[in-house]
Amino acid sequence: MDLRLDGKRALITGGSRGLGYAVAEELSREGARVALLARDADAVESAAAGLRAAGHDAIGVVADTSQDRQVESAVAVVTQQFGGVDILVNAAAKAGGGPATGFLDLDDDDLRFEMETKVLGYLRCARAVAPQMIERGWGRIINIGGLAMRRTGSVFGSVRNVAVAAVAKNLADELGPQGVNVTVVHPWVTETAGVQTVIRDSAAARGLTEADIAEELAADVSVGRLIQPSEVAHVVAFLASPLSVAINGDAVAAGGGLRGPIFY
Repeated sequence: MDLRLDGKRALITGGSRGLGYAVAEELSREGARVALLARDADAVESAAAGLRAAGHDAIGVVADTSQDRQVESAVAVVTQQFGGVDILVNAAAKAGGGPATGFLDLDDDDLRFEMETKVLGYLRCARAVAPQMIERGWGRIINIGGLAMRRTGSVFGSVRNVAVAAVAKNLADELGPQGVNVTVVHPWVTETAGVQTVIRDSAAARGLTEADIAEELAADVSVGRLIQPSEVAHVVAFLASPLSVAINGDAVAAGGGLRGPIFY
């Protein structure tokens, strides 16, 4: 299927590694020009260089999405170099969604960090690119949430991802009539380096092997294994496409199917 992404200009936050980089690879293969955004200058330039070496049009920009001015400056750089931003993929967030802790033991500053980075960070980036999308009458904003929103056990993971979904729906209703679709993709645990770190730490804390923890996580997934970042990226690429116009404001689960409750 031709996703009609050839020549589209995409900005991917958290793009230097993990799911963000997988999305950048997929959009590049579909013909998009991609700008990777991350806090680490060396990491983001190395990631962009890897895409260029594969024959893709890619740049790296440095910004902390918790800082308004840095986000605005980064979007200005991308706009100057590419001539605009057609697609925004918000993926800059800490892997794992914070520790599984009861609310009596919750550290308020930890939760503030989660909300500042993932929720307000996504909102900042959307606010920075939306005016030019509105002016052109077309755009796509895809927010990476997480299926932790459907589970208790981590106030951090559930609250931040429910908030991401709420932000997406509000933006979709406001921007949809102007040609800008906004969606949210909820992965479950995917096999990224960040998740491997979480698995390793969990195994050490519980006195189990990493294989034990991975097996526990996979037991929750109806396809019987953890989903790869590239498989989530396929979903994101479709939502970034003009062909996805029928989907706006809704959440798409991309975790391989969590066992148990029915969502409708």
